[in-house]
Amino acid sequence: MKDFDFKAVLAELGLESVNPGVCTGTEWKKTSGKFIESYSPSDGKLIAGVQQCGADDYHEVIATAKNAFLTWRMVPAPKRGELVRQIGQELRKYKEPLGKLVSYEMGKIYQEGLGEVQEMIDICDFAVGQSRQLYGFTMHSERAKHRMYDQYHPLGIVGVVSAFNFPVAVWSWNAMIALIAGDVVVWKPSSKVYLCAVAVHKIIAGVLKENNVPEGVLNLVAADSKMLGDSLFSDKNIPLVSFTGSTNIGKKVGRLVGERLGRSILELGGNNAIIVTPEADMEMTLRAVVFGAVGTCGQRCTSTRRIILHESVYDEFKQKLVSIYQKLPIGHALDEKTLVGPLVDKWAVQDFLNSIERVKQEGGKIIIGGEVLEGEEYSSGTFVRPCIAEVENHYSIVQEETFAPLLYLIKYKTLEEAIQIHNDVPQGLSSAIFSTNMLETETFLSHEGSDCGIANINIGTSGAEIGGAFGGEKETGGGRESGSDAWKAYMRRQTNTVNYSTELPLAQGIEFNV
Repeated sequence: MKDFDFKAVLAELGLESVNPGVCTGTEWKKTSGKFIESYSPSDGKLIAGVQQCGADDYHEVIATAKNAFLTWRMVPAPKRGELVRQIGQELRKYKEPLGKLVSYEMGKIYQEGLGEVQEMIDICDFAVGQSRQLYGFTMHSERAKHRMYDQYHPLGIVGVVSAFNFPVAVWSWNAMIALIAGDVVVWKPSSKVYLCAVAVHKIIAGVLKENNVPEGVLNLVAADSKMLGDSLFSDKNIPLVSFTGSTNIGKKVGRLVGERLGRSILELGGNNAIIVTPEADMEMTLRAVVFGAVGTCGQRCTSTRRIILHESVYDEFKQKLVSIYQKLPIGHALDEKTLVGPLVDKWAVQDFLNSIERVKQEGGKIIIGGEVLEGEEYSSGTFVRPCIAEVENHYSIVQEETFAPLLYLIKYKTLEEAIQIHNDVPQGLSSAIFSTNMLETETFLSHEGSDCGIANINIGTSGAEIGGAFGGEKETGGGRESGSDAWKAYMRRQTNTVNYSTELPLAQGIEFNV
């Protein structure tokens, strides 16, 4: 790809060479934290820098957010939804430049960058409708002339800690639902993609100002995890923390939040598998496997990690898969010909290489790939050739999530064995089976089938729509974000009983006469 000038994109998004890392909606704060620079993994070039949030800055933001909640919770939910609608409209205007920034700063290809911004727009549309459906239920009381019902109230401050692989979408899944629920949001983005977070707050600032939204409803704290992490998770001012990241860090988050009896939504690691039966549409399956395995260079929590192939189709499928891998266009994330961009940084590359060595040590066979690419166009040192390995499911490395394009092939004889292999990992996020046999597909969706939070038929493991609740089981954390009734996690539930008689009967028929 020819060299290009990214300054115009930064200018359109309101970004400068040095950007403040703290915002309370429309006000950007002078910060006391360290200065950090962001470099593109595609070409190693400096994009811009951010002055990070300091400890005092954080406490000031929390105080502002607490005060804003007192006002925001009393705004009628449909009017809160109207704000979200306008945010969605503003994101539509900036879809192209924001998509380019996501691609350039994180490394996912431009089409995926655009898709991520589209997710933000879609969740805004969803949340607008949800703002008129924060429903409760009415129950029949056992006592005469009593009415029972439940309702949902705003919860307070929602802390959103997002990962590098989805620099903007994860915030929107949480923030837009939190907004219509009457909550306020404090966002701590990954330090690897600060500029994307700053750009989002630049985009929405005008909408907040036009609607006279109080300072503190939507907040940004671009802070180093070592400085802020434990403080945020242990902060009693934050009743709900939504954390996206590794299982190891997620366990710590769950402990710290749990110790103060707070709530957490944990979106952690995945070890996602696709079962391929003899009755699968092989061409469609191949397309799904390749996108799932190499999309975002294998850096999605829903990336396809394991392919569980029936022995009768194993060799043919492997041959076709290798043929596709040999021709994958690898390059700059903004090059329209590229299908596989870079890993996010050199640490991710080293983790990829370490995992491949462990595969070999445990007896696995590398079929293709696994090299770090060299040459002028790969000078950033973050480009790798996606790898396919033949393994056994019990290998310790296969039981872990490698956040890189490392795909495992595993052979099976019976569907029962395939499902057992599929479920025999600590994680439980996304799953799929490819088959045109209804008996096989319905078994996969049954109680004895997939143990994941997401189970698909003839669709790959990655690319979830915002209309469904997103999240997983086991070491994936158990949290749910985005669609369906995930909104309930962002509110506090209250059961109400109204006595409209002149008597005071007690429940369960208890007699207590004074």
